[in-house]
Amino acid sequence: MKMDSDLLHSPAVGLAEEEEADMNDWKLPLTFMKKRHLEKIEGSKALAQSWRMKDRMKTVSVALVLCLNVGVDPPDVVKTSPCARLECWIDPLSMSPQKALETIGANLQKQYENWQPRARYKQSLDPTVDEVKKLCTSLRRNAKEERVLFHYNGHGVPRPTVNGEIWVFNKNYTQYIPLSIYDLQTWMGSPSIFVYDCSNAGIIVKSFKQFALQREQELEVAAINPSHPLAQMPLPPSMKNCIQLAACEASELLPMNPDLPADLFTSCLTTPITIALRWFCMQKSAKLVPGVTLDLIEKIPGRLNDRRTPLGELNWIFTAITDTIAWNVLPRDLFQKLFRQDLLVASLFRNFLLAERIMRSYNCTPVSSPRLPPTYMHAMWQAWDLAVDICLSQLPTIMEGTAFRPSEFFTQQLTAFEVWLTMGVENRNPPEQLPIVLQVLLSQVHRLRALELLGQFLDLGPWAVSLALSVGIFPYVLKLLQSSARELRPLLVFIWAKILAVDSSCQADLVKDNGHKYFLSVLADNYMPAEHRTMAVFILAVIVNNYSTGQEACLQGNLIANCLEQLSDPHPLLRQWVAICLGRIWQNFDPARWCGVRDSAHEKLYTLLSDPIPEVRCAAVFALGTFVGNSGERTDHSTTIDHNVAMMLAQLINDGSPVVRKELVVALSHLVVQYESNFCTVALQFIEEEKNYSVPSPANTTEPGNLTPVRDSPAIPRLRSVNSYTNIRAVTTARNLNKSLQNLNLNEEGGPAAFSPGNLSTSSSASSTLGSPDNDEYILSFETIDKMRRVSSYSSLNSLIGVSFNSVYTQIWRVLLHLAADPFPEVSDLAMKVLNSIAYKATMNARPQRILDSASLTKSAPASPTSKGTLIHQAGGSPPMPSTSSSSLTNDVPKPPNREQPATRPPYTPTLGGQAPHSHQFPRTRKMFDKGPEQGAEDGDEPVGHRNYVSLSLQTGLCDWSAKYFAQPVTKIPEEHDLESQVRMERQWRFLRNARVRRQSRVITQRGISRLDDQIFINRNPGVPSVVKFHPFNTCIAVADKDSICFWDWEKGERLDYFYNGNPRYTRITAMQYLNGHDCSLLLTATDDGALRIWKNFADQKNPEMVTAWQGLSDMLPTTRGAGMVVDWEQETGLLMTSGDVRIIRIWDTDREMKVQDIPTGADSCVTSLSCDSHRSLVVAGLGDGSVRVFDRRMGPNECRVMTYREHGAWVVKAHLQKEADGNIISVSVNGDVRFFEPRTPDSINVLQTVKGLTALDIHPQANLFACGSMNQFIAVYNSNGDVISNIKYYDGFMGQRIGAISCLAFHPYWPHLAVGSNDYYMSIYSAEKRLR
Repeated sequence: MKMDSDLLHSPAVGLAEEEEADMNDWKLPLTFMKKRHLEKIEGSKALAQSWRMKDRMKTVSVALVLCLNVGVDPPDVVKTSPCARLECWIDPLSMSPQKALETIGANLQKQYENWQPRARYKQSLDPTVDEVKKLCTSLRRNAKEERVLFHYNGHGVPRPTVNGEIWVFNKNYTQYIPLSIYDLQTWMGSPSIFVYDCSNAGIIVKSFKQFALQREQELEVAAINPSHPLAQMPLPPSMKNCIQLAACEASELLPMNPDLPADLFTSCLTTPITIALRWFCMQKSAKLVPGVTLDLIEKIPGRLNDRRTPLGELNWIFTAITDTIAWNVLPRDLFQKLFRQDLLVASLFRNFLLAERIMRSYNCTPVSSPRLPPTYMHAMWQAWDLAVDICLSQLPTIMEGTAFRPSEFFTQQLTAFEVWLTMGVENRNPPEQLPIVLQVLLSQVHRLRALELLGQFLDLGPWAVSLALSVGIFPYVLKLLQSSARELRPLLVFIWAKILAVDSSCQADLVKDNGHKYFLSVLADNYMPAEHRTMAVFILAVIVNNYSTGQEACLQGNLIANCLEQLSDPHPLLRQWVAICLGRIWQNFDPARWCGVRDSAHEKLYTLLSDPIPEVRCAAVFALGTFVGNSGERTDHSTTIDHNVAMMLAQLINDGSPVVRKELVVALSHLVVQYESNFCTVALQFIEEEKNYSVPSPANTTEPGNLTPVRDSPAIPRLRSVNSYTNIRAVTTARNLNKSLQNLNLNEEGGPAAFSPGNLSTSSSASSTLGSPDNDEYILSFETIDKMRRVSSYSSLNSLIGVSFNSVYTQIWRVLLHLAADPFPEVSDLAMKVLNSIAYKATMNARPQRILDSASLTKSAPASPTSKGTLIHQAGGSPPMPSTSSSSLTNDVPKPPNREQPATRPPYTPTLGGQAPHSHQFPRTRKMFDKGPEQGAEDGDEPVGHRNYVSLSLQTGLCDWSAKYFAQPVTKIPEEHDLESQVRMERQWRFLRNARVRRQSRVITQRGISRLDDQIFINRNPGVPSVVKFHPFNTCIAVADKDSICFWDWEKGERLDYFYNGNPRYTRITAMQYLNGHDCSLLLTATDDGALRIWKNFADQKNPEMVTAWQGLSDMLPTTRGAGMVVDWEQETGLLMTSGDVRIIRIWDTDREMKVQDIPTGADSCVTSLSCDSHRSLVVAGLGDGSVRVFDRRMGPNECRVMTYREHGAWVVKAHLQKEADGNIISVSVNGDVRFFEPRTPDSINVLQTVKGLTALDIHPQANLFACGSMNQFIAVYNSNGDVISNIKYYDGFMGQRIGAISCLAFHPYWPHLAVGSNDYYMSIYSAEKRLR
């Protein structure tokens, strides 16, 4: 498409630019959008697996009852002439009657033996009632609980009667004697299978069911009423597990066609191939080779059980087809019961499907119980006819000695399966060829292809794995592990990973069959691609998971050494699973731990603690956690190792990923359980310290009266409750307030009630961490712990604790205190649990009557010294206790001091002591005690139940969540890469919108902006605005007050959302950024304690959720006057620059979620503003001392400061680095001097003077405008030449009301819009002109 060149560049058309912008958007990386951010870290719900046979059965005994009475026809059947005569393929009239009877009996037994050679066979030829009884009872006696088969051929006796009787003979064959089915049931018992080959056989099935029902009722009567006469009789056996096969319906006669055998039903059940071929030849349909005679059929070469011969191949195809028909037609549970539970029953039922097809063609309907849906019209029968036809068409040439060509049947079926896999949609019926794929695994010819397709099928998801297991794939793939073929390895490893991801109970089968050795060899084979070794190590990790036999077997197989070799593999998923596998093999298994010690496993794992991939770090923490968490006896050597590991783990305290920190808490909790008494000592010491130390806090000075979490604004809007997987520590709504706060008569709306500060401190201690449901049970409240944390950083605790080895415990306690104040609620909740568990034990064990037996606390380490025990009581803390025991204990416990504490103490740092009276006042039931304290006092071994509280309930779902990867489709294109998917369409729409905003705003700014004072939005914000941030592309603006964020739609003028950020009360939000603003936006908030939180799902109809949170800067002490925390964000590189009241600029890589660089600022004052440019790798910082410093982050810490400008005499309000290739630095100080610097020159290139006494300022990145808010309550907007284009002093529409003191300003990144927040809660937006938007 040709276009005029100058037209192309005109902003009005701007087509080329729009395309361009779109491409850039597509290239921008997204941050915090990985699986670990988008889903809850937990395993998938285990599907109930029904494929495993609860009770595999065998048919161990077979009764063959033949009533033929050769030569004498029964009176009630008129036979045709000629008539069907063959019984078991023998003509009874061709020999003497007795010999015929015996030969037929022997033949029938042989036919059955083909299907079940190991059973006991007993023939009963022309028997009497007694003989049948004797036979049945003896077989049942021998079979015990197994299955017995009763085969009845009634061709020489009358038809069954309606009363439920079949016929046998008297001793001298002068009479037919009836035999009741009821008696037969009693003798045969259950489980049994009955085959009836006689006319009107359906009658027997009906009678059988009626009698079975009658038995059930008798059993019920006997059970309810023991005095009933029925109860005195021997109980009849239940007939629930009985299976019946009958040759025809109640009203039908058997076919008499002379071309068929007389026992057609028996032939179908026991010699299916022979009868199927005969029947095929008798059909009148067109065949490939006409003139194949019945005589020829009998000459088909081969053996039934040799698949390489024509006869064997036909048999194999027949098995595959009947199995497939059954699997596709029958309900799953019935299929399992009839076709997978018992070999003989399965064969009989497969052959029964043939009987139905053949006998229906002679107007005879075979009957079964349980009843099957009709299968005789199934399409797979045509495939059978074709296979038979092709086989028979080769017969004449085979007879002449030509080689036999194997059938194409299986190849074609695999192709059909492949078509299903490639062409399919998600939700549809399962592929009908699945059972055939199973059969094909038996043959070496097709095995490779079958495994490949099977792998693709299993990859469709857990439902596919469940289906394959229900078909019966398990024994086949288990057997294949014995194969040494290298080409099968990748396929088998893939298939097994899929199976174990869905059903981990297979670990036992693998170890039993030595299957684990297969995967050990794959893992040790360095020529295998990393993906396959990853799957192998995942399989081994499942085998050793909570299964000591598996741990033992894999330890013998050298698993630990194998894993340690692969720890540094470049493939991250392999590193992750190697670590998880190590963590699981030595979990509660001491031999493996010592093996790990010998190989210095823990030291080799340390390298993974700084891995770029958070999941790998996490797995390493898990492995080190189970390494120290072993319950074996401790020696000095192992204690030293534990201490080393603990100190290595402690370094992850400020890891950027909450997943890692959660795992860290769990790992440390193992250590705490291991060295419980040492930690109790430390806990007492800290509790003591905290009581004697009042922490000065900035919040004291800022809001002395604001004790309740209620804003002092007149209209308190209800905040939306926030869903960050766990409830956030929101103390902001009455709903979230703890029960105990409500007890202290706060009215419903959360308004303050009159009470003294002393009371309040108790209440806030009771309100604890407002999080998980059992939080009201905590001893140490969040505030106490927070204070303890700050105390411990002020005072040197080590001097207090004399014993030197305690220092490790002290440091770990500090780490836990730090983690309890973690900005991510799940992390802090876990840490609170650990701390409270120890605090609880420490205070329980320190009671006077417990001192005597304090040595029996734990055997693992020196117990706490006895003198400590009394300390806690002098401070007035009695352990909180259930109301029942409070009276019995008060005598021994010193009375707590008066509850009125001095009102000077900051209200949110209550002591432990403050809670004792509270627990007397409001006796609460405690879920935390497994045993009440009073038993504890007697048996001295109280913490037993409680030890579990820490160790058992604490775990993250990391390993199970990681295993989900293998259960989900691995080879499928992810949705975002699928051009047709909704995700992709939405993304495209957003990028088009972005291009439009960029284009239209550019048109406006290029025209030049002559004024900016049209008020397009004004509203009262719920809190005083402290930071405002426009969304770059949609019409949403975020306004933060001290600890909450409000979202407004500035076009519609409505509030979209308001939620609590979760920062503690003495901190405030000082910066905000939109991440991924071009696509799925997230909001980052930074608070002046150095914490960063990232939110999603805000300003739409969903609940806001915290994606992640971490301590961006440690050691920031919140101050009121400081700069707080300042941040700048580079979307292109995913780097986040953070600084503030510290002496460094810390750079975080959000992709790796770790700190990548600390740049020292070299100044003694705080950083007040940050601006960076990814193309030039420059970072510009404005500082509180007036200097502007330029850093090149590619250089080392000592030489990275490339320029320092000291021209401002006062606090720099904003330093801005223009993003163009030769962009300048613009900086403004409190005195209103705007200076322009060229980064390569040492002096400013331009200076403008604006208003003095600036409180807020922003620079428009596109239009080169400055907006200055000053103390004098007006806003001046300047252009780049320093000319004032607008002065804003009054609100529109508020009767000329003056605007309040300006608290914050922000320009829109593209539109000429300026947002202004002021101290009187108002939030307004001014624009160049109304009609522009």
